[in-house]
Amino acid sequence: MAEWRPRVNNGYRPPSYRSEAGRREITLLVVMGACSILLWGSPYGGYLLYPFSILATWFHEMGHGLAALAFGYDFERLVIFQNGSGYALYTTTDSPSRLSQAMIAGAGLIGPTLAGCLLILASARRAATRSALVILGLVLIGSTLIWVRSMTGWIVLPLLGVASLAIAFKGREQWRRFAVQFLGVQGCISIYRDFGYLFSEGFVRGGQAQLSDTGVISQALFLPYWFWGGLITAMICAMVFWSLRRAHS
Repeated sequence: MAEWRPRVNNGYRPPSYRSEAGRREITLLVVMGACSILLWGSPYGGYLLYPFSILATWFHEMGHGLAALAFGYDFERLVIFQNGSGYALYTTTDSPSRLSQAMIAGAGLIGPTLAGCLLILASARRAATRSALVILGLVLIGSTLIWVRSMTGWIVLPLLGVASLAIAFKGREQWRRFAVQFLGVQGCISIYRDFGYLFSEGFVRGGQAQLSDTGVISQALFLPYWFWGGLITAMICAMVFWSLRRAHS
């Protein structure tokens, strides 16, 4: 199996996780994630992180929508409300199977972490860092044109996409690397913007009771919702740990 190794004379070399610089960088990423979670839970933190709250919802709902497409269903629209909540609507002519329901629900929980881990891994290579920012920017703008059907999404998501493209082409190498890592962290922790959601069976929206994603998985595959919440948490932790270690190896 081929393994990429940075040249000594090609500029930036990511610090190893065994080195002091590597440990400092990993610590900084963990601190950024913890601070974001704490700010989301504070009275005014949501205002400070508002664009990234919308980004977190986009990560989550795109996970649902893309999983629905993978099963051959129609991803009809993605709606993001002003308060940061949202939903992805998909339709099918047949009744969805239990497996597809569980996988689509789980994709909204695991998908954002997968995207975040890929961004963190991309920060290990200069060319990949720029490419990751370009791809993210284009996907943000493209998904807005194709699926987004809400004013909040129409305003915030293209702005984030343009900012990502601007950093990719105009930003310094250090800023590109920091941006990719920061956005990667936001993807990894996006599910914990509302930690209780992961360990709840359902919620009320518009006066109607609805199942949470773990509630849908529980209903489709049996076992209680808190079991799936714990399993998904363990998977997220393992994915983040592996990506951080791999990016600094």
